Amino acid sequence: MKENKVLAALVLGISLIIGLATFGYLYQEAQLKASANDVLSVTGSAKMSVVSDQAKLIINISRIAPISSLAEGYEGIASDLRLAQNLLKQKGVSNDKIIISPVSMYQMYDSYSGAEIRYQLSQSITIQDNDVEKITAISKDIPSLAAQGAIISFQSLEYYYSNLAELRVSLLADAVKDAKARAEKIASGTGRGIGNVQSASSGVVQVLSSNSVDISDYGSYDTSNIDKDIMVTVKASFRLE
Repeated sequence: MKENKVLAALVLGISLIIGLATFGYLYQEAQLKASANDVLSVTGSAKMSVVSDQAKLIINISRIAPISSLAEGYEGIASDLRLAQNLLKQKGVSNDKIIISPVSMYQMYDSYSGAEIRYQLSQSITIQDNDVEKITAISKDIPSLAAQGAIISFQSLEYYYSNLAELRVSLLADAVKDAKARAEKIASGTGRGIGNVQSASSGVVQVLSSNSVDISDYGSYDTSNIDKDIMVTVKASFRLE
């Protein structure tokens, strides 16, 4: 009989412990759900239009020469380089804005046997300047060098905005304000208000051509246009009141 009483007390104790643990778990879950229901997460954005203040122009010089005339090929490259340098000097580009690469040489493979081995000789000229209009004008003058016998081509023209880091900071502040305005509008529809920011995280920076919507999840940087739209996003959570 005594053993039965001890067993019954033990079972009752275990049941009580399990019951209290279950109640505690359910209470904690309810509290978490209530807490989650009291937070509103929204995404805000801010955008500003800017004009590029830096330009990079790449010019390519190229000659094809058989192995028996490599010297003439290199002389042709040097002649074309002088023509390009004269044009840049006439347009007011200083030497510290110009980067000239070494001449590279690649063997060409002809489809028929017995042909003399030929090589393609190439050299690039890179110009970087804050005078965007001047560099743009130079890019349009490059084809004129062909009339002087140069084998030279415009390779690329890229536009950049130098104050992106500073602008991003101010845009992030505006994006948070936009997120708050959106949260207030959503909360007002339920008869509630919003309190302080609980958390906030910034998204990637989008540097787009003017009026473009070609955004990327990983961020983008359009270099093809002078006029740009810079956009940032912020995901913010607010306490509901």
